[in-house]
Amino acid sequence: QLIVAVEQEEIPRLKALYERGLQNNVPRLRLIGAKEIQEKEPFCRGLMAIDSPYTGIVNYKQVAQSYAEDFQAAGGTILTDFEVTNMEMARESSSGSEDGKADFYSPFTTPGLRAQGLLHVYSCADGFCLSWNAGWSQFYGQQLQFCPSVGAPYLENPPVPNPRFPFLGFHFTPRMDGSIWLGPNAVLAFKREGYKLFDFSAGEFFDAITYSGLWKLVLPNLSYGLGEMYRACFLGAQVKQLQRFIPEVTVNDVLRGPSGVRAQALDRDGNLVDDFVFDGGSGDIGSRILHVRNAPSPAATSSLAIAKMIADEVKQRFKL
Repeated sequence: QLIVAVEQEEIPRLKALYERGLQNNVPRLRLIGAKEIQEKEPFCRGLMAIDSPYTGIVNYKQVAQSYAEDFQAAGGTILTDFEVTNMEMARESSSGSEDGKADFYSPFTTPGLRAQGLLHVYSCADGFCLSWNAGWSQFYGQQLQFCPSVGAPYLENPPVPNPRFPFLGFHFTPRMDGSIWLGPNAVLAFKREGYKLFDFSAGEFFDAITYSGLWKLVLPNLSYGLGEMYRACFLGAQVKQLQRFIPEVTVNDVLRGPSGVRAQALDRDGNLVDDFVFDGGSGDIGSRILHVRNAPSPAATSSLAIAKMIADEVKQRFKL
């Protein structure tokens, strides 16, 4: 992976990122100049870059499926397309309890699910989890793809991240199937599961715009946000961003690819929350629930480390 600076003002941020990488013991990390950038990536232009030779990619769908197989082998059950609509305490006789009764939760759904035994729940419900007691901002991002006829040997080349908007900036990312993704962009989504640019939910949009933190983020960065909206609508505007790194790219070389959403916690001062937010509730039910309200990028890359952090939090919170 090369993390490329194409403007002088990006170089201090690049060097700061390099120092952070050294502190975290990233192997064989080094700074390279314009000549070495072209030696490694003949199509790429830049003033300076971080060369991270041990950065790689995976097919995360296969990784998730492997996690699922391990979970099921340990006795777990996976339910998909299954909405929990209510959760309440119930009491039922049990031969193992002193008084012949045991507490358990019963999330009532359609067709219905009863979870017997002393139960604790943890949820990581993306934008829906964020919306309950925390401000949220939801970003829609679309990837571009090189046309199948374009076969340039690109490594993953992201730009220097802006600490104010660390998720912005086009990446040139080769995929396991041989395709090359370009992007993503990021614009404010109007629906928590808005996988298309103009997906809209009146209720969810109202929830977002009535949160004061959103306006404190949007108003000082209005022109920046409008620029992202413009680039999302017009392919040529996105290609101009790509040309900062690879000048030879043209509109005829790309087509629109897959899209996704990213839920992002937002505090009341309009700052994007960069760390995990663990939260629970009160009462018989709430005191047994742990919400993971924010999992910053790269959540997939760090999924095993994040799982350990959540497990430690569960043990401490519920004294397991």
